[in-house]
Amino acid sequence: MNQQRRSGILLHPTSLPGPYDIGTLGRECRTFIDFLASSGQSVWQILPLGPTGYGDSPYSSYSAFAGNPLLICLELLVGDGDLSPSDLEPLRGCSDIVNYSEAARTSSLLLPQAFRNFLNHATGSRQQDFDSFCSTQAYWLDDYAIFRALRSHFGDMPWFNWPEEIRRYDDSALRLWGERLSDAILYQKYIQFVFFSQWFSIKNYANHKNIKILGDIPIFVAHDSSDVWAHQKLFKLQPDGSPRVVAGVPPDYFSATGQRWGNPLYQWEPMVDDDFTWWKQRLKWNLELTDLLRIDHFRGFSACWEIPADEPTAVNGVWTMTPGYQLFDALKRELGELPLFAEDLGVITDDVEKLRRHCGLPGMKILQFAFDSGPDNPYLPHNIEAQSVVYTGTHDNNTTLGWWRALSAQQKNQVRDYLGHSCRQMPWDLVRTALQCRAGLCILPLQDLLALPASARMNTPGQPHGNWTWRLAMNALQPDLADQIRDMTHRYGRHHTGRG
Repeated sequence: MNQQRRSGILLHPTSLPGPYDIGTLGRECRTFIDFLASSGQSVWQILPLGPTGYGDSPYSSYSAFAGNPLLICLELLVGDGDLSPSDLEPLRGCSDIVNYSEAARTSSLLLPQAFRNFLNHATGSRQQDFDSFCSTQAYWLDDYAIFRALRSHFGDMPWFNWPEEIRRYDDSALRLWGERLSDAILYQKYIQFVFFSQWFSIKNYANHKNIKILGDIPIFVAHDSSDVWAHQKLFKLQPDGSPRVVAGVPPDYFSATGQRWGNPLYQWEPMVDDDFTWWKQRLKWNLELTDLLRIDHFRGFSACWEIPADEPTAVNGVWTMTPGYQLFDALKRELGELPLFAEDLGVITDDVEKLRRHCGLPGMKILQFAFDSGPDNPYLPHNIEAQSVVYTGTHDNNTTLGWWRALSAQQKNQVRDYLGHSCRQMPWDLVRTALQCRAGLCILPLQDLLALPASARMNTPGQPHGNWTWRLAMNALQPDLADQIRDMTHRYGRHHTGRG
């Protein structure tokens, strides 16, 4: 990943501006790609694209393979003939923040209508494309489509509260419900067909502009997901489908009780026995959707913090070993060299570092973490290796301006002393430092390039509500900003215009 110095911008598609309640894969997406190209960037980092559930977090999805219907551009469905312009007229009215509930309401009104029109009026070639999509993606799509149809049928109850036969993924129950819900299942497949048609069009547009898409693959999946329901033997579950143990991290400097995430943990033995088939399918599909991938919570591939499911906090967990070497060796045999880097933040032990180096993966460095200790701090620019990906901050951090304003006078002086100047141009002082350093790839949140305050923060970990709603203002991406970014990118050797 670090053969050439590159830089890019972090922006999830939900945060794009537009005429509706959420950013979509429409014209604003292409406008942003044009801005990336004009500002000399060669990477666009996004968050996971899956359909979100409770809390609207892209890291808690109903599927590790499916796409989020809320990102579908309805205007493009007019162009496809599945909707008419008059269908969209009552919906216009740009929201300053992402309004998930309104976006879901609009989706639930118009996508069924689009589906009916598709069934009645789709051209022969488009019907063939749909049939081909359903066939090639059947290994995940069949399970996901019936999962969503069943979930809707049972009043949006999670799968582990369904009647026993279908909860257990019983073959005869699957056949029975597959016949009963055939229309609803076909509708879910149509939604995924539309989503991925639009997404691959966006990816092709970006690649044509010499922009690589950098995706994000969470290590764990949500308990209420088609993956866990359809592959229960791969997870540490009770006979009734509830988890025996859940994921998290132990108590540390930031939290006296640790973090209890609640995801079910993997049952690694059957994964080893079938040579990690599910992981191979998951990674292969994600590498079709993107060009590069960040793999979240990499330390979990060395050992996971295993918390009994009946524990309310993460205090009484234990470390359990993970077959990370076997997994990544199997992935390399199947897929070749892996264009991944590791999210290796927090307290990283020697075994995790050894695994990362064995896999040949760059690690992450966050400049907001750099100035609170002495010269050995691994996030300080002079300690950052070329085989790294550097950020001012990530989607889980405050904006850099918000971070700076929250520092004490003493902490600000520590930053000034290290950088050697007054820091009167924050956040650009930290942006410049990130672009200067040796890391092969530099990723900058768009909020920092726009010098936005803490109110533009994307996510506050541990806060269950009010996240993921930040939205880019219309007309915020002006040519003078693109010029400023391009000049600085060129100055520090990251302006990349060639393919590859």
